[in-house]
Amino acid sequence: MIIGIDETIERRRGRKIAARGVYRDPVRSSKEFFVKTNGLRWICMMLLTPIPWAQRVWALPFLTVLAPSERYHQERKMRHKTITDWAWQMILQVARWMPARSLVVVADGTYAVLSFLLNVSRLRSVSVITRLRLDACLYDPAPKREAGQKGRPALKGKRQPKLAERLQDPKTVWQTHTLSWYGGTRREMEIATGTALWYQSPVPPVAIRWVLIRDPEGQYEPMALLCTDQQAEAIQILEWFVLRWTVEVTFHEVRAHLGVETQRQWSDLAIVRTTPALLGLFSLVTVFAHQLLGEQPFPIRQAAWYTKALPTFSDTLAFVRQHLWLSTFFCMSPSEGDTVQIPRALFDRLVDTLAFAA
Repeated sequence: MIIGIDETIERRRGRKIAARGVYRDPVRSSKEFFVKTNGLRWICMMLLTPIPWAQRVWALPFLTVLAPSERYHQERKMRHKTITDWAWQMILQVARWMPARSLVVVADGTYAVLSFLLNVSRLRSVSVITRLRLDACLYDPAPKREAGQKGRPALKGKRQPKLAERLQDPKTVWQTHTLSWYGGTRREMEIATGTALWYQSPVPPVAIRWVLIRDPEGQYEPMALLCTDQQAEAIQILEWFVLRWTVEVTFHEVRAHLGVETQRQWSDLAIVRTTPALLGLFSLVTVFAHQLLGEQPFPIRQAAWYTKALPTFSDTLAFVRQHLWLSTFFCMSPSEGDTVQIPRALFDRLVDTLAFAA
């Protein structure tokens, strides 16, 4: 199972909202500008799975946790939990729910923390893919201890060149592959890979597979990825990481169509319940639509000025609404006749319009 994990800021103001904090706004900020915002920070885990009738991978939320600010914990004399602390607890919970399944957790560079990766590497059925700094300290495995050798066992072996050095080294072996890329496209990229121990005192070393990626056309900056499963294929690691972008799409859709950031409650319990429920509603609507469709194609709404080839979440939401309205509120009307107080064609048109406008 491929699982994406990421955090999002729900912009909220109000003195009575205890868990709010001041964070970097990931949408409005850039490399040149740092924009702050008040709000609640949520960490969400989503199942990255292909949707047959959408012909693409969607991120379906199933576990969301509120990560309060450091000030919140200090005022209550509680130990502060970082993002990776919460993420480790969430991964451990999912691994307990599905002990027989292998889990691949895809995350951004925020989760490239040695203590977090060390904990995950101790779970046999879980591996993590995240970005890796180009100046990370990588080493060979520790040499075997000889009989009679004194001193404590070595933690690491010989130092490896940093990935930034490998980018400039003409001896680096690059392989060209055509990969699944962002936006559902295919792109040719150059890949170099290897295994190493990532070590930084005082945390014990973590065995990883590193993947170095560069664009032959120079459109994208070089980047590096790591995977805690050293047996994973480099191409597969990169294609799994690209799927992480669907998490951002889901965050946008729940704001645009499900009312996230429009709540007005300030009670702690109401806050903790509402936003996870709205995120989970995204998954429920997708599952309901899949069950209603069966083997039938998705009825995509078209316009004379806009041709849509594949359904989006707004189409999915309207499709589920139409079914609920017709099966619940209008079920008393006869379905065989051509008219139900108003012409059938006009009635269907009104329901279709309201389903998209609601």
